[in-house]
Amino acid sequence: MNDTDSETGADAGTDDLPTRAGFAAVIGAPNAGKSTLVNRLVGAKVSIVTRKVQTTRFPVRGVAIEGRAQIVLIDTPGVFTPRRRLDRAMVRSAWQGAEDADAVVHLVDAEGEIAVSEGTATAAQKRSVDDAVTIVEGLTSARRKAILALNKIDAVRRDKLLALSQNRFATGVYDEVYMISAEKGSGVGDLKARLGALMPEGPWLYPADQTADLPVRMLAAEITREKIYLRVHEELPYAAAVETTAYKEAKDGAVRIEQTIYVERESQRPIVLGKGGQTLKWIGQKAREELIEILDRPVHLFLHVKVVENWQDQREFYRDTGLDFDV
Repeated sequence: MNDTDSETGADAGTDDLPTRAGFAAVIGAPNAGKSTLVNRLVGAKVSIVTRKVQTTRFPVRGVAIEGRAQIVLIDTPGVFTPRRRLDRAMVRSAWQGAEDADAVVHLVDAEGEIAVSEGTATAAQKRSVDDAVTIVEGLTSARRKAILALNKIDAVRRDKLLALSQNRFATGVYDEVYMISAEKGSGVGDLKARLGALMPEGPWLYPADQTADLPVRMLAAEITREKIYLRVHEELPYAAAVETTAYKEAKDGAVRIEQTIYVERESQRPIVLGKGGQTLKWIGQKAREELIEILDRPVHLFLHVKVVENWQDQREFYRDTGLDFDV
């Protein structure tokens, strides 16, 4: 079964069969592919995807339809060992999403796990495995069963996948396993069908044509933040935040969006600006192009760069994201 086999939302009320609706949390180590999987399940982009780990900072809800079931997917921040206040808030947010969900999917980077077992892993893959162990411990402590989703299977031999699956099941925290490629779509349809079946009976929580529960101002900020990471991912690791300070619709149907990019040090400002402002221009152009496609209207985007030392320790930056400042 693939994603195109599902019924459309318009078909859901054509007979007397019950509808289903609920929440499915996708948890995993940073860069396991959670955002890619959520976007694939929804069939639209609802969460940013970059090569950098920990780019999802707060739970992003994507709305997927599977037959008569509506699955509200929670793309949680990665679970990792926190060092800063923002780290602690992100990890707490991830566990909160899992606690409140009707189903939990633990996404595991199968390629990385096997590389670690064979002694060929990168430092990032080793950290990912350590974080996956932390997740297993958390699920065990919470007595919460999860669906195991082994990701990136296209890069791993099947016999090694089966051995990895058996080792994971020995932990006792999983009741099902799916082998998938979030990027290419292999196996995702089967996982989606299972999640649909696990949703409790009840009316849909969102209109049939809604794909995300994310305010447009926040979505716009996330898109710009994604472009920052894509362009300056080496020079500016996790030191930037984006706030939509103004969002105004004009009479001609266009949208004027003003955003502030916050960095922590004066030395980071020229990184975002680039020589002659070219980096900032590229970020703005790419963000605007994507916003035009998503909003289906002309977009005028204005970006400003501001230095705010230790912005990660200021309460106002947590207010609109749903993260707990006091964790």
